[in-house]
Amino acid sequence: MNDFLLWLGIDNWRPALEALVMPPVPFLVIVLLGARLFARYRVRAWMVVSIGCLGLWAMCTTAVGTALTHWLLPPTRSLTANEVADLKKAPRTAIVVLGGGHRDFAPEYGVSELPPRGIERLRYGLWLSRQTELPVLFSGGRAHGAQAGQSEAEIAARVAERDFGRPLKWTEGDSRDTRENALRSVALLRQQGIERIVLVTHGYHMPRSLGNFKSAIALGSTNLQLVAAPMGIEPWMKPRLMDFLPTVAGYTQVRLVLHEFVGRLIGA
Repeated sequence: MNDFLLWLGIDNWRPALEALVMPPVPFLVIVLLGARLFARYRVRAWMVVSIGCLGLWAMCTTAVGTALTHWLLPPTRSLTANEVADLKKAPRTAIVVLGGGHRDFAPEYGVSELPPRGIERLRYGLWLSRQTELPVLFSGGRAHGAQAGQSEAEIAARVAERDFGRPLKWTEGDSRDTRENALRSVALLRQQGIERIVLVTHGYHMPRSLGNFKSAIALGSTNLQLVAAPMGIEPWMKPRLMDFLPTVAGYTQVRLVLHEFVGRLIGA
């Protein structure tokens, strides 16, 4: 599907298309359809409107967000202390940190910056680098439909040196989605003689990332090993009553999960 969109030349429309298929738009459409039925089918109209409203409520709760995370995105576990220690002995290994967006201008700094998700991934990747002395590649350009500006990788290189005192070994700033992250990062690291990739991203993003990196590796003549290093994983916990109430955190979590699920479906 991703290749089809690129072939049609409408890849820049992807943000708008995504906004139309993601909550709350589908449930708002259901409510409007229900309202249209009130003139002739009052009972049916109330049923349709109720379904739409319940859907809107559910899509804003952390209970539904957590359930969707574990249902739609197979969970991956964090690296253990022993596994991190073993990476110190690993030759021809590199850490790859995937970008998580960009802020075109942060007035408090006077320059473009990484958003919280990008900072979290970069911080964990640099922490792993300190523990293992492995080099770091940051992969991230400008998303489909984004205006011209600094790439995520350029911003990350500045932040890594300025705020963490640890320069990046490589940057890849041309990719627009996770699929291109994988294709360009694998090609770059193959040229550098790397044989193992330690992949850093959020837990919810890891299933899609691993799938794309495995596909990118399969395109080459030499095999690379993949080590998943997810971060920000939230363990499954029994939901509380408060978790069924609408919150900004719940809405954000549901959107992230569905964004990842749709991304896997279209191969982005």
